[in-house]
Amino acid sequence: MHQGRVVFGAIEEVVFGHPAAGAIVAQMDRLGTRRAFLMVSGTLNRQTDEIAKITQALGERCAGLFDAMPAHTPREAVIAATEAAREADADLIVTVGGGSITDGAKAVQLCLANDIGDIEGIERIRVHKSVAPKMNAPTVRQISVPTTIAGGEFSATAGVTERSKHVKQMLRHPLIVPRATILDPAITVHTPEWLFLSTGIRAVDHCVEAICSRETHPYADAQSVKGLAMLADALPRVKADPADLDARMDAQIGTWLSMGALAAGVPMGASHGIGYVLGAAFDVPHGYTSCIMLPAVMRWNARDNAERQMIVAAAMGYPGHDAADVLDAFIRSLGMPRSLADVRVSPQHFDAIAEQAMRTNWIPRNPRKIDGPADVREILLLAA
Repeated sequence: MHQGRVVFGAIEEVVFGHPAAGAIVAQMDRLGTRRAFLMVSGTLNRQTDEIAKITQALGERCAGLFDAMPAHTPREAVIAATEAAREADADLIVTVGGGSITDGAKAVQLCLANDIGDIEGIERIRVHKSVAPKMNAPTVRQISVPTTIAGGEFSATAGVTERSKHVKQMLRHPLIVPRATILDPAITVHTPEWLFLSTGIRAVDHCVEAICSRETHPYADAQSVKGLAMLADALPRVKADPADLDARMDAQIGTWLSMGALAAGVPMGASHGIGYVLGAAFDVPHGYTSCIMLPAVMRWNARDNAERQMIVAAAMGYPGHDAADVLDAFIRSLGMPRSLADVRVSPQHFDAIAEQAMRTNWIPRNPRKIDGPADVREILLLAA
């Protein structure tokens, strides 16, 4: 008999296929907000007219703009954005950009609500040993226009990097998930191909690790299997024709579905756990960590979950094939990196990576039990 618990979070709407500028205005009208603080991609702001279109549509309701969030969401940038949002007297944060910006705004919400004004203050709101501390709930909430497809705009967690320790730390609160997410495929055409496709593999990773989890259930499977099938179909179409907005829309909806299992309480596994360390310690982009680690983790896990892995291969259009082989070939076909050597991570680093990975939230939930750093090292060798 299945047992579990599905929590329907604080997302109110997902709007898809409508131009971002008009959809943001419509959301502000719905929410009754008057002072939008924009946290946006610096590249989009400086090299395209997309942000100008949004600020013009908002008019006097645009209270401020921040476009200096680096990759991996460092604490320093979170505090800078928080101060700017305070100064703007914002009643809504609007993000337009990739996962680091989305996560940055989630962190800003908590910093505003808990009077945090320096990088040490983030220690008070971060997750310790898988437990989120008591804190004030955010009152200035967020809406999100994602330009990448890793899916963070559908989660109530954020990763923030403490640069002094080269560690990515988690923040978690039910109300940091955006109130609304706007999926506009047209705004993603400016995203570099490597970034769009690699974050698509991050979404694939969400689906695959959910399907393969010991803790999955039919509700989660329904979303993960459909999301994986859509991503497996859409990403090659985007690579073949970057102007194909239908393909981009399918990839965005596949990503939305990829987050359903996580929201329904199904944990990720070692690909995500090791990926956190590679991102924080070696500055490897999140999408690339999934491109490199997911097939290796599947090979290592196959001893314990071969039946679930068959579902992955079938969803990707290759029933009866080895899922790790299918994923390896798929990722290669998109031109993505496939080894740790490709991102300049060498075996001399494996012991340190393995030690750090053991302290992440996901390693203990991997479907094949990981007893210690030596097991993580075995996985890393498969990805070397």
